[in-house]
Amino acid sequence: MASEAEKAQALLQSCSTKPLLSSLGLGLFCLVADRLLQLPVLQQNPWSRALSDNAVHGVIGLWSWAIVIGVKKKADWREILLAGFLASVIDVDHFLQARSLSLKAALNLPRRPFLHCSTVIPAVALALKFLMHLFKLKDSWCFLPWMVFMSWTSHHVRDGIRHGLWICPFGKTPPLPFWLYVVVTASLPHVCSLAMHFTGARQVMSSKHGIRIDV
Repeated sequence: MASEAEKAQALLQSCSTKPLLSSLGLGLFCLVADRLLQLPVLQQNPWSRALSDNAVHGVIGLWSWAIVIGVKKKADWREILLAGFLASVIDVDHFLQARSLSLKAALNLPRRPFLHCSTVIPAVALALKFLMHLFKLKDSWCFLPWMVFMSWTSHHVRDGIRHGLWICPFGKTPPLPFWLYVVVTASLPHVCSLAMHFTGARQVMSSKHGIRIDV
């Protein structure tokens, strides 16, 4: 019979394999989805193009957070769907800056809207962390700054293949290579999970979810 140490090692290897396979699936989704969005049937109509593009942002966001926490019980889906919502809701700033519900106005802005500035992401995440500490919500909502960081970063990186990253006030980068977008998107959940581990957030979340959350 296998020793307890061998059983524990086998269980750890099994838990570690699942997130890696999910990340490979996420990378494959990025490859396929962005190719499908180039189909003429989606490109001909502005609304179908905008909605399908936004839906891909949402799927990437929820898939990424599912990798971080796993899907162990029904309650986890609330967080996962929230992550997808956060990844897609950024695009509302197009309409806010255009001050119009017109899609044409929203897509033809003279400059990129404010939520597409990548400097906003760490600023908002740190502000949320401070507010949660201030209102003593740091345990029940400890995931929120990390969810915002990952969901919004995935959105910005995907937009970066067309427009580059806007890092105000320093300017913007050239458009990101497609392969870099896929690699960064697939690895972002693990980077986020590692950062959560070193800050103690992952241990709190493991207790909250009733399971050990693996990197």
